[in-house]
Amino acid sequence: MKQSVSLRTKGNDMKVDFQYSTDFYGMNARALGHTCMHLLCLAGEGSFVFNEHCYHIVKNDLVVIPMPSRASNLAAHADLRVEWFAADNRFLQGLLPSNNYSIGGSISLNQNPVISLTEEQSNHILADFHRLRDRMGDRHLSFYRELMGSLCLTMMYDIFEAHAQRDATAMHTDRTAYIVKQLMQLLATGISRTERNVSYYSGRLNVSPTYLSSTIKRVTGHSVTSYIDRHTIPILKDYLDDERLSLTQIAELMNFTSLSYFSRYCTKHLGLSPSDYRQSLQPKID
Repeated sequence: MKQSVSLRTKGNDMKVDFQYSTDFYGMNARALGHTCMHLLCLAGEGSFVFNEHCYHIVKNDLVVIPMPSRASNLAAHADLRVEWFAADNRFLQGLLPSNNYSIGGSISLNQNPVISLTEEQSNHILADFHRLRDRMGDRHLSFYRELMGSLCLTMMYDIFEAHAQRDATAMHTDRTAYIVKQLMQLLATGISRTERNVSYYSGRLNVSPTYLSSTIKRVTGHSVTSYIDRHTIPILKDYLDDERLSLTQIAELMNFTSLSYFSRYCTKHLGLSPSDYRQSLQPKID
């Protein structure tokens, strides 16, 4: 009997925050388009198409796909058994530091989303799924998202450990992989503190903005801007955490053209204005 548990955000779009299921054919549902899918094959065989390649899965294979709606042509043998957990992709990305292994890992997984696990690794991942499933309903807790974040982080590090033994750090030698690697190295320097335009990075890499954007999107599945923002947000948070700095000083340090533009950037990426974000850091008084 198939099992499915999901929690959705409030609002008109009703996006899925977290979902656990045993339904293989539900893995690429449209409602999961903004999530990252983690699917573990427990028995039998199945297949799917992703980025124009067909992948075959058997017992102890783990599938990790950001935006799983891109998967198609799902097919399963009668004996296939899977369990999967999906979570909002932005939520997961926000849990990790920008220079983490996850950036290189996401590039590799976009090329091949299937990781063959040992029996021990498979048991660890399955236990991670079950812990997340069992706590999904605890939304009444004051620190619910922090709790779910810590459990998701445990799952991700278990996946990184298995993925590192495959080929996550191996890079192809062609020009496209070189461009991706050079962009990541530039961003790792912290240059996005003041430089957040795609044209700046294309100039540094001696390619056109269009070429850089299409190459990064094709190889990683994500935009150049998303990687720039991913490196910028931790810097922004560090500055906002420092009460010695005024909002005007932070805007100047980060080369925003105006305080209003700085405020819009914060609201877009943090969900709060700069002043509201700082207020949220203050201890609550009962």
